[in-house]
Amino acid sequence: DNVDLGDLMFSLCYLPTAGRLTITIIKARNLKAMDITGASDPYVKVSLMCEGRRIKKRKTSTKRNTLNPVYNEAIVFDVPPENIDQINLSIAVMDYDRVGHNEVIGVCQVGNDAESLGRDHWNEMLSYPRKPIAHWHPLVEVR
Repeated sequence: DNVDLGDLMFSLCYLPTAGRLTITIIKARNLKAMDITGASDPYVKVSLMCEGRRIKKRKTSTKRNTLNPVYNEAIVFDVPPENIDQINLSIAVMDYDRVGHNEVIGVCQVGNDAESLGRDHWNEMLSYPRKPIAHWHPLVEVR
């Protein structure tokens, strides 16, 4: 069953000379409500993965009580050009909870090992260095 968890828009930009990978979390839309109030307190967690291992993680600020948050927050990772092919980004939209633990609303991945759109977005970024490429990505459930 394909639950609609919402979509996340972000841009990817790679600077090969500086070895800098920038992901700008732009906004999300139609997120699944996680709280009894019918809203969520979403934030985005980005993990830099290499061969299945998490190397670094960063997160955006939390947006209160919304299913359509706007972030416009850039997250920068240092990735030397010789390593860019082994890297994937795992992106999770999380619901912040003051009590209990934070829940995952949905995830998406970009990189060489990603599926369809995630791989296309990555390849487009590599084809146009220094240019931010933005796309909407549908969120999927964590497997």
